[in-house]
Amino acid sequence: MRVVWQLLAVVLVSLIGGQSVFAVKDNPWLTLALGALSVAGALFVYAWVVRRTERRPVTELAREGAVGATGRGVLIGVAMFGAVIANIALLGHYETHGLGSVPGAVGLAGFMAAAAVTEELMFRGILFRVIEERAGTWIALVPTSVLFGLWHMANPDATLWGAVVITLGAGTMLAAAYAATRSLWVPIGVHFGWNYAASGIFSTEVSGNDTRQGLLDASTSGPTLISGGDFGPEASGYALLFGVLLTVAFLWLARRRGNLVPRGGRADRVDPTVALPR
Repeated sequence: MRVVWQLLAVVLVSLIGGQSVFAVKDNPWLTLALGALSVAGALFVYAWVVRRTERRPVTELAREGAVGATGRGVLIGVAMFGAVIANIALLGHYETHGLGSVPGAVGLAGFMAAAAVTEELMFRGILFRVIEERAGTWIALVPTSVLFGLWHMANPDATLWGAVVITLGAGTMLAAAYAATRSLWVPIGVHFGWNYAASGIFSTEVSGNDTRQGLLDASTSGPTLISGGDFGPEASGYALLFGVLLTVAFLWLARRRGNLVPRGGRADRVDPTVALPR
């Protein structure tokens, strides 16, 4: 029952925040401000409802080390997308035509921050964490990653291939990042870094959402397997490749730190304070 209450609370604040941000999408500064408010509201509601329903400190959102952990996650996300776009460009399917829109890049920061935080709270903070407590890390990876992929099927220009790439390349990677650190700050940072690099820096499509132009005036072309097509580079084969590689790296780190919950394991077999991001 606690999962239902937690999801309802986060989804509600996500809908309110998302609609507010979307309503002012033509004003970049208001988009940034409302995006920041949406982030703060989602974090507050998540922490409040988890404390009320689970009677414990919300260690996965501990303040200590939060800035550094989020920053490292952002760097990983930006570097990952940079590697994807570099490979697409080497094949001649990503081209820049000059500078784009600085105000557009500002507004996208608020939009992408709100999306990254609310999705990580829902999929990693609630669904993955709770399933992992009961079934173990390996089993929890499957349904939560599939649900994360299906979540994006509602977007414009969504395809089954895009959902598969998000499931295997993003869903598993973000869950593995949480397992490795026992903190939501790193997956939040990775998620935001990826989305913002795609939209705010390289001006590519993000999940088929008709994303506004960012810092660069650029265009993609070519087959979906390479460029991701209308859905954006996150549906490219390169996104799948680098996502799988990072998943393996994070799971290796989780195993090394003793953070993998065994099948049928209980939550108290992993102490969330042992391996906070360093």
